[in-house]
Amino acid sequence: MSPRPAITSLANPAVKALYTLRKRADRDDQGLFLIEGYRAVTRAMDTGFKLQALYICPEWYLGGHEDEVVARAEAEGAKIIQLGQAAFAKAAYRDRPEGLLGVGRQWHTTLGELELPENPFLIIVESIEKPGNLGTILRSADATGADAVIVCDAVTDLFNPNVVRASTGVMFKVPTVVTTTEETLAFVKEHGIKTIAATPAATENYTNADLRGPVALVMGSEQFGLTDTWLNAADLPVRLPMMGLADSLNVSAATVVLAYEVLRQRSAK
Repeated sequence: MSPRPAITSLANPAVKALYTLRKRADRDDQGLFLIEGYRAVTRAMDTGFKLQALYICPEWYLGGHEDEVVARAEAEGAKIIQLGQAAFAKAAYRDRPEGLLGVGRQWHTTLGELELPENPFLIIVESIEKPGNLGTILRSADATGADAVIVCDAVTDLFNPNVVRASTGVMFKVPTVVTTTEETLAFVKEHGIKTIAATPAATENYTNADLRGPVALVMGSEQFGLTDTWLNAADLPVRLPMMGLADSLNVSAATVVLAYEVLRQRSAK
């Protein structure tokens, strides 16, 4: 690939505009977000997502296929902008950038737009605070075949760079709705979906729950767990056995355990 002129000044308007997308208010105002790294960028394009721009820095590349990604993005209509190392590092979110930083338009899916199968499997999370946990939950949803993730009363935003990174790019594939608890409760009731609330206070072990029918796992915030609204409305509270000092797992770890139990039960002959 022929060399491109690189922007090296940290004061360049293009660098400054890119840097603003690290902040939620600016992301929301512009309706844009960052997609950082080889895996996230390629998976986004694999799902048909169109990048508006792809910022590149060959000095930061880690592998040997980045030029192919750049050529593909350009062929699909993305504007290619090359930055110097210092300028790219200022805009990138990672401590060690990978030399690829995409910019794309945010999207917003509603509950009414979800296309559920006859036997749906949902993951519902309430007031998740840490972007890394939300991204990991999206990754777990993809791995276990969940049909959608519903984010209730969001604290962190879906387009936080750490959500994109922790999801390893699968957020472009997993249908995800950001809405309220009230709307979600009405939705699962309307569709006859049994809600399984994870809480240390439950007496029922999660392996005793029948997860083969239409089901939604409901997971609470890292600090406070589920609110009384969900605990009172859920069809079945369940717990994970804890044999040590801690009374609960990290929410993303607990979601992995429960989601794989759904997959195990549904896969059993």
